[in-house]
Amino acid sequence: MEANGLGSQGFPELKNDTFLRAAWGEDTDYTPVWCMRQAGRYLPEFRETRAAQDFFSTCRSPEACCELTLQPLRRFPLDAAIIFSDILVVPQALGMEVTMVPGKGPSFPEPLREDRDLERLRDPAAVASELGYVFQAITLTRQQLAGRVPLIGFAGAPWTLMTYMVEGGSSSTMAQAKRWLYQRPQASHQLLRILTDALVPYLVGQVAAGAQALQLFESHAGHLGPQLFNKFALPYIRDVAKRVKARLQESGLAPVPMIIFAKDGHFALEELAQAGYEVVGLDWTVAPEKARRRLDGWC
Repeated sequence: MEANGLGSQGFPELKNDTFLRAAWGEDTDYTPVWCMRQAGRYLPEFRETRAAQDFFSTCRSPEACCELTLQPLRRFPLDAAIIFSDILVVPQALGMEVTMVPGKGPSFPEPLREDRDLERLRDPAAVASELGYVFQAITLTRQQLAGRVPLIGFAGAPWTLMTYMVEGGSSSTMAQAKRWLYQRPQASHQLLRILTDALVPYLVGQVAAGAQALQLFESHAGHLGPQLFNKFALPYIRDVAKRVKARLQESGLAPVPMIIFAKDGHFALEELAQAGYEVVGLDWTVAPEKARRRLDGWC
């Protein structure tokens, strides 16, 4: 700890590192807790804050994101904060229009339908510069947390982002996106590479801004069986981790634990455990003790 109480990045010294120690596989005095949807509609103050402007305007306001991130910590003794944002800011930064329709969810007025539609996408190398508002929100939140708990940054994994960009919104079957995998495998891989190329500097930028851990959400893993998952999702999940860690080292930034959460991806636990992440997230369909037995010796 430095004499002024600030860490090496100029942020207040961390007082509760239980979550980070657990993520690095170290022993802790207790099991740290944070919640999915930690900043959410179950909080009346969240609903009040969100009512002031539309969803993506909120995402683009560092002050609003900071406030929403901090709200649950004022009520509950949580061991980590996760920045308020959305995985779909990445397709937006690639040039796609995305709106949040009340009662329906995200909507893409012009989804990707043909191979040539990929030409509409911006250079993925420029995506991070389009998402400066996320970095500003992370830095502001780190300062406002005053070292109380660590801050988690996140992004959606390539396959999950692809599903929204092709389907045009939420879907119970992902029929359009899966049709791409079968009928347009080369274009699918091209899109997944574009998304990976966008995600790497975006996640590194989150760490540079102050994120102390990163989570990759493969929310739509369950729409793929083992064969399609291993071909179109897992290679890019691995690539994100490998390249983010290499870029952090090249940039002189300290490593941070990375979490992979593949919803309904119970069929790929062993593969995910070897994908380069420090933590494998489990959904409600997987008993933790059974997952631990399955992964004994794998990680």
